[in-house]
Amino acid sequence: MDSKTEIFLHRPAKPGPHGFILTHGAGGNANAPLLIALANALSDAGFTTVRYNLPYRQQRPFGPPRPANAEQDRQGLRNEVEGMRQQVNGRVFLGGHSYGGRQSSMLCAEQPGLVDGLLLLSYPLHPPGKPEQLRTKHLPDLTTPTLFVHGTIDPFGSVEELESARKLIPAGTKLLVVEKAGHDLGFKGKSKKEELPAAILEAFQELINRDTD
Repeated sequence: MDSKTEIFLHRPAKPGPHGFILTHGAGGNANAPLLIALANALSDAGFTTVRYNLPYRQQRPFGPPRPANAEQDRQGLRNEVEGMRQQVNGRVFLGGHSYGGRQSSMLCAEQPGLVDGLLLLSYPLHPPGKPEQLRTKHLPDLTTPTLFVHGTIDPFGSVEELESARKLIPAGTKLLVVEKAGHDLGFKGKSKKEELPAAILEAFQELINRDTD
């Protein structure tokens, strides 16, 4: 890992040409168990991988992001993508959990071609109990191949609602459903599970390596 406290770099033992940037949800940070497990799986597969603390988290160790932080958070992600392109000569991918995934998707909608693939873990489709407040306005502008990973009891959106949202995206998409999992996808506390990171890696590689949806 990098010595910096905001950027954790996983260098593969056998590096491939590609890079991956992962970021966290509103209540967490780059040390979330799921991000660590996924970064390890990606690194083992040859991806140079960064776990990144968004700017709002760098400024405040605790507490959720504020609406005014959103543009700054996207700029931070943009900078990390540019930095990763200096490290690898292959494709660069971006992923995030919940809020981090939402900001990643908005960034990709704003800047088509920024990355070669997008991973959205527990995309917060709407606030819990408020299905009318959909966060889908930018999805028709998203031209980046995208993998959604979603639990069947996630209060931020049902699988059925997410399937409808996927239809708004003109790029190829894929949905990996995690049975009986909530917004944390089953990773609580210091839980260590190998099955989910492996399944995410397999599904993502299938998505980015296929020519059509």
